[in-house]
Amino acid sequence: MNSFCLFYLLFTIYYLLRMERKKIGLALSGGAARGFAHLGVAKVLSEHKIPIDFIAGTSAGSFAGAAMASGMRVEEIIKMSRKISWYAMSGFSFSPMGLLSNAAMGAFIKQHFPVHTFEDLPTPFAAIACDLETGEEIVLKETGDLAAAIRASCAIPGVFVPVEIDKRKLIDGGVISHVPTKAVKKLGAEIIIAVDVIASGATYWGTPLTLLGVFFQSAMMLLRSASKAHHYRADVVIIPELAHLRPDEMGKIDEFIRAGETAALEKIDEIKSLLND
Repeated sequence: MNSFCLFYLLFTIYYLLRMERKKIGLALSGGAARGFAHLGVAKVLSEHKIPIDFIAGTSAGSFAGAAMASGMRVEEIIKMSRKISWYAMSGFSFSPMGLLSNAAMGAFIKQHFPVHTFEDLPTPFAAIACDLETGEEIVLKETGDLAAAIRASCAIPGVFVPVEIDKRKLIDGGVISHVPTKAVKKLGAEIIIAVDVIASGATYWGTPLTLLGVFFQSAMMLLRSASKAHHYRADVVIIPELAHLRPDEMGKIDEFIRAGETAALEKIDEIKSLLND
């Protein structure tokens, strides 16, 4: 091989390596009904042909993220999500460890998702839970039952009974990692888009006048502060304006989705510029 051919070969290899785009990861926060805003973000990303290579989700973000990772189109996920209600996702529990069971959520997932195990997901996905005994962050990925992992990630402590996986009692991942930027980076993401549906705060509380009101408002402040601590790993942080909407308002799905779309559109040029770097 002469020097010209060698130079040409090396140049071609270099060019192809430069042409290979960076892998994009989506980190979706918890937030109960506010998680519907993730669908608005996903809709905009899809419309603008932004590829998603890895997804990690906490709590409501694990539900939305797993649906995306399963290969469902955004329109299909939105249609499915209109069937979601607190009644459809929960039932009374006879356990002293929680008022409700989210076993119904598992049945819903098995009925509506096209795949049921991590192994069958077209897009690598991680659901974040927390070990009730040790406080350790548990990243559920690669193998195992998808519905059980999502249930564990969504098991709000004190409300839902912990979900047992591999002899661990697991609770809502928001306790330890509300915006799972670390988990999606470990999956292999080089560009991280974080969506935080709690960070915009809440105007619906006003000034609390009761002990319970003070407790809930303080808890939400702690949660927002904890979630923002995970933003630094993200290249883009999308925060839908949801301060006027409560996390329990399942019936306002269209408002949540619109807020997600608006927030994503504001960041779309920034995302595209990262892809072109």
